[in-house]
Amino acid sequence: MEKSNEELARAVGNSRVQKLEFRTGAFGAAVPLLFFVIWAITTSVLQMSSEIGLVMGAVIGLTLGLFFCKSKWEDYAQGLFDGLAQPIGVIAMVAWFYAGMFSQVLQVGGLVEGLVWIGAVTGLTGGLFVALTFLLAATFSTAVGTGYGTTVAFCTLMYPAGIAVEADPVMLFAAILAGAVFGDNLAPVSDTTIVSATTQDADVPGVVRSRFKYSILAAVPAAILFAVFGGGEAAHTNEAAIAEMSGSTNPAGLVMLIPFAVVLILALSGQHLITSLTWGIVSAVPLILLMNLGTLGDIIRFNPESDAVVEGALISGISGYINMAILILLIVAAAHLLRLGGTMEAVMSGLVKWVKSSIRRAELSIWGIVALMNSAITINTAAEIAAAPFVKELGEKYQIHRYRRANMLDALTSALGYIFPWGAPVLLGWSTIKMMQEQYDWLPVVEPTAVFPFVFQGWFLVIVMFIAAITGWGLRYEGKRGEELKERPRD
Repeated sequence: MEKSNEELARAVGNSRVQKLEFRTGAFGAAVPLLFFVIWAITTSVLQMSSEIGLVMGAVIGLTLGLFFCKSKWEDYAQGLFDGLAQPIGVIAMVAWFYAGMFSQVLQVGGLVEGLVWIGAVTGLTGGLFVALTFLLAATFSTAVGTGYGTTVAFCTLMYPAGIAVEADPVMLFAAILAGAVFGDNLAPVSDTTIVSATTQDADVPGVVRSRFKYSILAAVPAAILFAVFGGGEAAHTNEAAIAEMSGSTNPAGLVMLIPFAVVLILALSGQHLITSLTWGIVSAVPLILLMNLGTLGDIIRFNPESDAVVEGALISGISGYINMAILILLIVAAAHLLRLGGTMEAVMSGLVKWVKSSIRRAELSIWGIVALMNSAITINTAAEIAAAPFVKELGEKYQIHRYRRANMLDALTSALGYIFPWGAPVLLGWSTIKMMQEQYDWLPVVEPTAVFPFVFQGWFLVIVMFIAAITGWGLRYEGKRGEELKERPRD
C-alpha cells in the first residue's frame, strides 16, 4: 500500500509539528532547558564546567523531555528536529567558523606580540601600564572577536610584563578581563555579537553601530580607574623580567591591523559578515607570507601522522567552535520545544501581566532575564542562547527594535561572563596565570574571588544598560518594515 503524503513527509522529516502536549503542562516542556541550566550551575560550582560537558547536559535534558511528553514520541522527535533546523542556530554556527578562522590567522601573524611591543616601547609603568593593557586587550579582542583568546594571550604576555613594571596584580588581571569584555561586546566577529544579532533577526553591522555608544560610555571611566588605581603598592620592577618580556614582542605583527580594518570597514558598510571575514582572511594570508610572519603550513598543512590529518590556523579556528556549534543547535531546539509545549506562552503571559503597557518594565524584564541566565550558566554564549528566545518574544510584543534587544542581550552577556568568579573566562585566565608562574616564579597568582569587583568595563556595562532600561535612553521602536522609530507605532 502506498504511503500518504503526510506519512511520506514525516518519513523524510518534512512535516513540522505545530503543538506538543506534556505531562505537568508548560513545566514539562521546560524540562529540557531547565535540566540544562541546573546541569550548568552544578558543574560550574564543582569547577568541572566545559563546553562538551554542557553539550552532554543539553542532550540529557532533551532526552528527559521525551518522558514528559504526552504526545507521540515521534512527534516529540520531529519537533526536536524542527528546532535543530532553525536558521538562527545554523547562521550563528557558520559565522563562528569564519570568525574563528580569521582570529587564528591574525594570531599566526603575531598581532598579540605587536600589541605587547607597543606596551614595551612606551615605557609606561604601574597604573598607566594597566590602563594601556586594558586598551590593547580591547583592541585585540575587537580585532579577533574572541574574549577567551584575549584572556589567554594577555595573561600569557602582558600579565608578566605588567608585574615586572609595578602594576597591581589584581587590577592588571581585571584590566585584561575588562578588555576582553569590550571586544566580546563590540566586535563584529565576536560569537556573542553574532548570536545576539541572529537570534533577534538583526544584521550584525547595524547592531554594532547602534551599541557603540554603550560600549564607549563604559570604557572611558574604566580606563581612568585602571590608570588611577592600577599601580602596585610595592615596586616589582625587574630588569631581567622586562628583558625577557621584550623578547616576546615583534612590531611587525601590527600589520595584522590591516586585515582587521578591512573586516571592520566592510562589515560596518553593510557587507555580509561572511563576505567581510572572507576578505579579512584573504588579505591576511599574503601579508603573513610576504613579511615572513609565518608560513603557509602555519595557516594550513597536511600531516598524515596526526589524528586530524589537516592542521593549522584555519583548522584550529573551526575546531575551536565545534562543541559550541553543537551546543547552540541543541539549545535552540530546547527553546523550540518551549514554544511547542506552551511554556513560552505561559511565561510571556505572566510577564505581560506584570509589565502591562509599561515599556520600562518590559526592558527591565529583559535585563533581569539575561542577567539571571548569565548568573547561572558559566559559558556566556550558552547563557545568551538560552535567554534569547525570551528576549525576542517580549521585545516583539512591545515593538522594541531588534537592535535594542540585541544590545541589551549582548551587553549583559559579555559583561557578566567575565565578572563572576565561577565564569569560564575568569577561571581560564586564573589557570593561565598559574601555568605562567611555573615559568616565572616571581609571578603572583590572583584568585578569581579577588578580581571580580574590579572588572570595570563589565560592571559599567551592566549599570549602563540598567539605566538605559529605566530611563529609555537609546530606546528605539520597530516599524512595520523594521525601521527604527523614536515613538511607539500604533497597532
